Amino acid sequence: MNVGLESYRALLRRNDPEVFAAIAGEEQRQQSGIELIPSENYTYPEVLAALGSVLTNKYSEGYPGRRYYGGQRYTDAIEEIACARARALFRCDHANVQPLSGSPMNQAVYFAFLRPGDTVLAMDLSHGGHLTHGAPVSHMGRVFRFVRYRTVPDEAGRIDFDEVRRLARETRPKIVLCGYTSYPRDYDYAGFKAIADEVGALTMADISHVGGLVAAGVLQNPFDFGFDVVTTTTHKTLRGPRAGMILCRRAHAATIDQSVFPGLQGGPHMNTIAAVAVTLKKAQEPAFAAYARQVLRNARVLADTLLARGGVLVTGGTDNHMLVLDTVATAGIDGRAAEQRLDAVGITTNKQIIPDDPNPPLRPSGVRLGTPAATTRGMREPEMRRLGGWIADTVCDGGDAAVLERRRCDVAALCERFPVPGL
Repeated sequence: MNVGLESYRALLRRNDPEVFAAIAGEEQRQQSGIELIPSENYTYPEVLAALGSVLTNKYSEGYPGRRYYGGQRYTDAIEEIACARARALFRCDHANVQPLSGSPMNQAVYFAFLRPGDTVLAMDLSHGGHLTHGAPVSHMGRVFRFVRYRTVPDEAGRIDFDEVRRLARETRPKIVLCGYTSYPRDYDYAGFKAIADEVGALTMADISHVGGLVAAGVLQNPFDFGFDVVTTTTHKTLRGPRAGMILCRRAHAATIDQSVFPGLQGGPHMNTIAAVAVTLKKAQEPAFAAYARQVLRNARVLADTLLARGGVLVTGGTDNHMLVLDTVATAGIDGRAAEQRLDAVGITTNKQIIPDDPNPPLRPSGVRLGTPAATTRGMREPEMRRLGGWIADTVCDGGDAAVLERRRCDVAALCERFPVPGL
């Protein structure tokens, strides 16, 4: 029986009303609130179609032309399309599109080039690093030795390259890792490459947050500076499905592929790889470059508005799609309280630790804000000025119920003007 998307929804509604109601509720939440978590975005309807396709039914262990199951004519074609588009978009020699998400993506790189106990030089978690960059609570932090560099908070978040060089010479890392989850500035790839070359280390850039901005050419490409390996998730600024890609130079292709399969994963999710292929085609279009430029403009206007209202921003501003508001310095409340106040008016953010944060991770000193999702809805500079004012009102005066109600109505009205595309 052939059924369309609406028929599938009708089947779900009839046969599992509990799950259907939760999905419908999430759709309503996304439509009626403003998403400012920098790692979240709204994907394309075509991506949702690929994710819900019959490719979900197919098992495809191996690589195109070298599968362990039959019936791979179309899955091979899809994976080859995705890899070719990734190579063209990021100007690299080789692409592996099988990682299931960002964490196994980075793990595959570590296991490709490291032995247990080997050293990686990476950003300190509180200064912007990611859990997979060696946080003590991460399995990777137990398998490998991570040495951490930091920013200079009083100097607009500048990386202290004198300290990076000292640490590299002292610890002789096998990998020098440049990549962050909460760093509002562009990445100095040249600085890291010079230090890695000096100590004979491989260079790895995790551009998961800025992958779409790099693909669009509005931020620097680490391959232009000679990096060996680049990893990126495919959602966030790329607007695709939840997945990962490993991009590398030709010399590392076989090592990376072996590490992903059979080293770490079994069968890839071919429906997701098809969705990645669709995403990469979208990212090659002129409209995507225009979108990426607007993401940056919106972030800068949002930052300027908050600064003008007395907000204290980590690094003092932004070069990319995100900013981090120090809520303790701004309003005397921790990040969890600020997140809850903003959520009450329909603005979704996430609490965030800041450099050398004295507070625990669940009650940190800041919130992280980003503009990709709002830009996807068509919001531009005027809306960012309004949002910045509402954020300042809510964080600073959120104990006033009347203020919260006014801002909630403002947010609802703005969302009606800018519906989520595809929902």
